[in-house]
Amino acid sequence: MLFFFIRRANPIFAANLIEGMVPKSLKYLSTVILSLSLTLVCHTLNAQENHAGETEAQGEKSEKLNPGKILMEHVSDMHEFHIMDIGDKPISIPLPVILYSPGRGFSAFMSTAFHHGTESHDGYALEEGKVIAVNAQGQKDESVKVYDISITRNVAQMIIALILLVVLMTNIAKKYKQNGAMKAPTGFQNAMEPIIIFIRDEVGKSYLGHSYEKYMPYLLTVFFFILINAAVALIPGSANVVGNIAFTFVLGMIAFVVIMFNTNKHFWSHIINPPAPAFVKPILFIVEFIGIFTKPFALIIRLFANMVAGHMIITCLILIIFIFGAMSGVAGYGFSPISLAFTIFIYFIEILVVFIQAFIFTNLTALFISQAFEGGHDTIDDHSIPNDAILV
Repeated sequence: MLFFFIRRANPIFAANLIEGMVPKSLKYLSTVILSLSLTLVCHTLNAQENHAGETEAQGEKSEKLNPGKILMEHVSDMHEFHIMDIGDKPISIPLPVILYSPGRGFSAFMSTAFHHGTESHDGYALEEGKVIAVNAQGQKDESVKVYDISITRNVAQMIIALILLVVLMTNIAKKYKQNGAMKAPTGFQNAMEPIIIFIRDEVGKSYLGHSYEKYMPYLLTVFFFILINAAVALIPGSANVVGNIAFTFVLGMIAFVVIMFNTNKHFWSHIINPPAPAFVKPILFIVEFIGIFTKPFALIIRLFANMVAGHMIITCLILIIFIFGAMSGVAGYGFSPISLAFTIFIYFIEILVVFIQAFIFTNLTALFISQAFEGGHDTIDDHSIPNDAILV
């Protein structure tokens, strides 16, 4: 779908993309994912076999794999970027922990002080990824209220995405300012221009008409912010920021505010006095009033569900290897190629989903804004949405 967008805006760039960039990128990404996955699988299976041998000698049962816990840890927020485990030693990137308690004041330290949740520090400890207050004996202290304002991995990744967005777009704007519109774009500018043109023509102009320029800064910012965050989330060890309900909730609330600030008398008259028989008006009023809030809710849930689903599927496909390996080492090794093949396939599907979900969120936002300031049923303003878009 992305290639269709690019081809429509810039056929020459699309042809060069197919002939040169894409095959090399896909081949490199496949090699990295396959190598990393095979390394992790072999290491984990060997660890399981060694652990099983030790427990049999001691007459004890090994701890069973908990897929549910692993899935929740993968999609939840954390105070570090967990990369991998080497034996019993986790490899991670620590992040700052900033806490405030009315009785204890502020406390700031690096997440390494918790030793991956095995130790407490400065009267605080980690419990299932959350910071809690503990007493001198290391037990949870319910009387102490803790406000966690730490830079977690979701926050850190959003900051990184914001920096990338500002740097990339500033450089593109600088090139346009220097070269003007008469000179053909080059480099990264050439890659971004077809996407920007597509959002302008197929989203901005299609739904917002002559008023599209007023909303393009917001629509482009939303599109690229979601796109960059979702793309970074595909890097192993990173956080699935777009799959966090708080992230999508804020984006949905911002869209709600923009929609409400662009309403007019036709919008509210349609809600308060819907064009219907008198006995139906009360029912329609309730439906239309609820519809004001269901629009941003649809944006929030749609983006959240789609981005979580892909990461959950990939994690489940990898966990199947360990589940089979726990039953039999031969079964684990035998099913590994199948599981890895499906994992790589879903991974490439997720790359498409990144672009599609960013586009859908931006597209629906533009549609809801256009519905907020469109004219009455008897008139269609110059800036109203086209008839074909209404039919859709």
